[in-house]
Amino acid sequence: MKDLTLKAAKRDILGKKTRFLRRQGITPSHLLGHNIKSLTLQCDTAELQRIISQGGKTRLINLQIEEEKQPRSVFIREIQRDELSRQLLHVDFYQIKKTEKITADIPIILVGEAPATKLKGCILRQTLSHLGVECLPGKLPPQIEVDLSRLEEVEQAIFVRDLALDPDIAVTTPSDQLVVKVSQMAAAREEELAKVEAEAEVPTEEEPK
Repeated sequence: MKDLTLKAAKRDILGKKTRFLRRQGITPSHLLGHNIKSLTLQCDTAELQRIISQGGKTRLINLQIEEEKQPRSVFIREIQRDELSRQLLHVDFYQIKKTEKITADIPIILVGEAPATKLKGCILRQTLSHLGVECLPGKLPPQIEVDLSRLEEVEQAIFVRDLALDPDIAVTTPSDQLVVKVSQMAAAREEELAKVEAEAEVPTEEEPK
């Protein structure tokens, strides 16, 4: 998977004045990193939105800063949006070294359909949404896909230890952590719900006056 590329320019407009940048389709940003001088930057909003939709916070980005010959290897560290309009307000980038391992929480994506969920009273329950990993930046996967087709029977489950990853990726989440499971609703609970529904349908007689 190829790295994403994003252009940026150094920014002199700071504070409340940055609202004028947003009106022009420009998003204020900030570059941080270990042992580097932080920079105030700005990016084209439409292009930045594209990068966010494609890579989120887990894809390596080649940040090409204006007037610099070599791009910087960065990840998106924080995304700020307006709570009501969801307008993009600010983005923080974090510069890394490709030769140093990093830790990250990778989203878990369920793929396919569990055959066992077609059985009466069976439901699919996902208990883990992100997987903690440690690896070189170039090995960091954008997401972890979990194939549900193996779940053919009730009470079958997939644990962290069952996930197939690149051998160069170390998992920091406990191996016995449950990821997803097919469970059956308790028969007693189903009977209780049926009883409540039946009682609700029976009209009550009025007490004699």
